Amino acid sequence: MGYQEKVPSIFFIGHLAIDTIIRFQKEHDPTLGGSVSFGSLSLRTYTNDVNINIISNLGRLNFDKSLLDLVKNKDIDLKGLKWTETNNTNFVLDYFNHSRTLTLKSRSPNLEFKDIPKNYLNKSPDIIVLAPLCNEISYEYISEILKQFPDAYIGIELQGFVRKIKNGHVSLIRDEKIISNMEKIINLIGDRLIIKGSEEEMKILSGKDDIFEAMNHFRYIEFKGIFIMTLGEAGSLIVKRGKEILKIPAFQSSGVVDETGAGDVYFAIFLYEFIRSDKSWKNIEKAAYLASSAASFNVEATGPYGFETKEKVLVRVNKRNYIT
Repeated sequence: MGYQEKVPSIFFIGHLAIDTIIRFQKEHDPTLGGSVSFGSLSLRTYTNDVNINIISNLGRLNFDKSLLDLVKNKDIDLKGLKWTETNNTNFVLDYFNHSRTLTLKSRSPNLEFKDIPKNYLNKSPDIIVLAPLCNEISYEYISEILKQFPDAYIGIELQGFVRKIKNGHVSLIRDEKIISNMEKIINLIGDRLIIKGSEEEMKILSGKDDIFEAMNHFRYIEFKGIFIMTLGEAGSLIVKRGKEILKIPAFQSSGVVDETGAGDVYFAIFLYEFIRSDKSWKNIEKAAYLASSAASFNVEATGPYGFETKEKVLVRVNKRNYIT
């Protein structure tokens, strides 16, 4: 894939959450959650050939520090964590028949650029993943990030930018103020944007009700960012200006235990493979197949544990056992 010689570097930015998962009315013990957790842990399991840094706020009042042991033991830089005398971001995820109800019980403070450690500011990340859970990353924060790291690609996990949260209830509806802010962010980043959202999230962002109409909307945007729509068992779609839509299949897993974080795993692996490639459309497709395979392992375990090495991900890719 035309790999770089230097070890790539990636920043994951956003809240680390406490997830309480209820599946078919059975409540599981709280686990470490959030896109930053799933993305960083899955990428470290996938490869040691990457430098991983996390920037986040943590609330001391309800955060069990032992949850961080999983990350501390994975050679992931945590100097970007800021502890606050507040409650931590805490979600209850209630699953039933492949749908879920999401409730925000408490929330860490917004991220502020001034809280980023100075030694981080002297680094040169290849990719910065902006992965908020509850609108904790502002346009102004992103503007400062781009000034500080003008050469980095910017990955955006769409979910935490477009969620509507009222009295703890989390919903996805097209709020024009939220969408206007998101469009400003997209235009600010431009050609170095790589954005990933679920079917519902990408439909909301595009204003289109059909998945292909939504992706064609992004295909005709004025810059050459990459837009990814994940579709669960139906796979994913990828597009950029001037290119045909890539249709990526989902892979069969050994059994679905917990769908939480599958999209986060997909995105982390895709970004890693993308940055190591020659950025051609052919190799972007190859990166997406690896990402899809990696995500299929994630659903096989509850919480942030369903990750696999690149070797095992490749085995599943080569077997081509797709969900039809």
